[in-house]
Formats: sequence, C-alpha cells, structure tokens
Amino acid sequence: MYSQTTRSITVTVRPFFLEDQSSPDEAHFVWAYHVRIENDGSETVQLRNRYWRITDSLGRIQEVRGAGVVGEQPVLRPGDSFEYTSGVPLPTPSGIMLGSYQIENETGERFDIAIPPFSLDSPHQPIQLN
Repeated sequence: MYSQTTRSITVTVRPFFLEDQSSPDEAHFVWAYHVRIENDGSETVQLRNRYWRITDSLGRIQEVRGAGVVGEQPVLRPGDSFEYTSGVPLPTPSGIMLGSYQIENETGERFDIAIPPFSLDSPHQPIQLN
C-alpha cells in the first residue's frame, strides 16, 4: 500500500494486477487500484477534480483530468472517508501512477492534495538486476 497526507487528508492506494483481464501476448496489461481518502482535519471538504499521470515502462506518459472520481464528487466531513476502485490498462507489463485531487473547503478555497506515486507491477515484467 502507498499512503500520503496533505493538509490532514490522507490518500491510500492499493494497486493489484488483473491477470484475467490482461493479454500479455497482445501487449495489454490491466491493473485495478483501490483508493481510500480520509479526512483527518477539522473542516468539511469536497473532492472536485482529479489529475493522474500514468507512465509506462517505456517512459510514455498519459495524463488524465476530470471532475470527481468514479462519477462522484464526495463530501468528507471531519472523520469521514471515501473509498473507490478504478482501473488502468497499459501496453507494457509495468508502470507508475501518481496524481492529485483538487479539494474545496467550506469557504470555497480550492487546494490540491497529493496521490502518492505507486508502482504497477505484473508477473510479466522481466527482472533486471543492473
């Protein structure tokens, strides 16, 4: 698991490889990732937007921006958490993802919280030691 806290909001990510949805012979590798967002602060906030930077093992970068997550813009009161699962396909057997969520507090201030970088690993990635 990967975890990072920004302004008392903790984002934890757990990626897992989906062998049954992948086709290694066709350069199609699929992962799911489970995200938990916890509001450990003292103010109510709402997740407004997401940004992802996805890099495959050849260094190719894809950026994804959009409103909310999985069709929702959850409101998190102090002590609340929100969880969701999403997925990502890559043409390579490994990669890395990172990003941020844009959060809005009750006064209308918007700020970004970090999504920790996390590794997308599959058993199809050859191991290389230097």
